[in-house]
Amino acid sequence: MSTDGSADATDPDADGHTTWQEWRCQTNPTNALAALPLLSGAPSGTNVTVSWPSVAGVSYFLECSTNRSPPLIFTPLATGIPGQSGTTSYTDTNAVGLAPPFYRVGN
Repeated sequence: MSTDGSADATDPDADGHTTWQEWRCQTNPTNALAALPLLSGAPSGTNVTVSWPSVAGVSYFLECSTNRSPPLIFTPLATGIPGQSGTTSYTDTNAVGLAPPFYRVGN
């Protein structure tokens, strides 16, 4: 794989994420099974705390959907969440009254 930036916009594993995006998430751009996973979505009272593996210095976004049928429509919950070394968590305080939420994280 090129290290001069010429491959940044390519998607060699055809997973919908560019080499640059995968580099930022520290996933493998040549392995479609390498992903930025959510580790947990822990309810606590009327809130849900979502956690994912992260990298310090990387900003993340978190989105939510209550519709699991196509087309999936996600609503932004937060952007610019600063990554922590190891794991980052975000608490969704708007989970009250929603159907079971479905979250996704990215950067």
